[in-house]
Amino acid sequence: MFHKVLDIQKIRQDFPILNEVINGKPLVYFDNAATTQKPFSVLNALTHYYEHFNANIHRGIHHLAEKATSAFEASRHKIQTFLNARHVEEIIFTYGTTDGINLVAQSYGRTFLKAGDEIVISTMEHHSNIVPWQMLCEEKGCVLRVIPINDEGELLMDEYEKMLSEKTKFVSIVHVSNALGTINPVAEIIEKAHAVGAKVLIDGAQASSHIDIDVQALDCDFYVFSLHKLYGPTGMGALYGKKDILNAMPPYRGGGEMIKEVTFAKTTYSDLPYKFEAGTPNIADVVAAYTAVEYVETLGKKQIADYEHELLVYGTDALQSIEGLRLVGTAKEKVSVISFVMEGIHPQDVGVILDQQGIAVRTGHHCTQPLMQRLGIPGTSRASFAVYNTKEEIDKLVVGLERVKKMLS
Repeated sequence: MFHKVLDIQKIRQDFPILNEVINGKPLVYFDNAATTQKPFSVLNALTHYYEHFNANIHRGIHHLAEKATSAFEASRHKIQTFLNARHVEEIIFTYGTTDGINLVAQSYGRTFLKAGDEIVISTMEHHSNIVPWQMLCEEKGCVLRVIPINDEGELLMDEYEKMLSEKTKFVSIVHVSNALGTINPVAEIIEKAHAVGAKVLIDGAQASSHIDIDVQALDCDFYVFSLHKLYGPTGMGALYGKKDILNAMPPYRGGGEMIKEVTFAKTTYSDLPYKFEAGTPNIADVVAAYTAVEYVETLGKKQIADYEHELLVYGTDALQSIEGLRLVGTAKEKVSVISFVMEGIHPQDVGVILDQQGIAVRTGHHCTQPLMQRLGIPGTSRASFAVYNTKEEIDKLVVGLERVKKMLS
């Protein structure tokens, strides 16, 4: 099948922040796993909303309210298509991945899990997919179990299988590791969990910009992601949940919008998806999410993934050539994330010296402290690539790291 070749220089022109100069040097932005930059089209969508139809949604009958409501719900349909959800009401707007995980832990977990039930997560989870389950375990008396990994940063699937039993009631696993770039075999994880009757949540924060996601094919019960890692606005994400499960779950927050009728004696709740969307939502950012998803669809997920894989291969080879640098996370299946440590040099010092050269990387434990403990390191430096990055920028990173060595070794 023919795939168009992306014009990376043209794509770079879509992102105004790439023209920034940092410490006298052109910005090289390699912190995409934390947040991606935003194209003009997304920035313009935000401005257009505020300039032309800023109004609260659903409750108004005037022209602006109807226009805002229409744009807001268009984004729900766009995300339904993006995830291939069966029903549009299976898409719940959240404030991000963390908010979506907390919604499921507090609503589904509090309702359906009891003392002695086992929740399975993995060693490579982000704190946002650890802490909500720990809180639930403390409250309900559930048991948290953790899938181990090998030294390359891959899940030990045989150990996962051994963990599963009739006690396993919930599995919550990251699709792609933010700290290692590892792509986990989520289809297999879901199938094995369902075989023992457990429900499954997939944390798609890192996967959404790199991998095609089909929630029906995966058969996951929940899927969460954030738009700010998908070239969209911050403070906006989505939770997919199977309709029958969401209908059985109680509301997570109370207030306006999520109700049908309120009296002091009794309140009845709205139908899906609104029973989980209390209060005035993040309207402008939800509206702009449509444009962000459309931008990715226009470029093509396959084309983006192919190009980012080129960057990953090029960057891996280039960084491995630096004496004293060790890659952390060498799974066979990876997205364009390269974490590394440099012998005798603290990751924070690496980040500071690179920043002086206009190069933005992330340093530290990446909100995966248990993973770093397993690997026996305090943290890493992480370069994560997006579709607007180039091999020439990777060459600058190599020069920058050689300078780090020269200054600190």
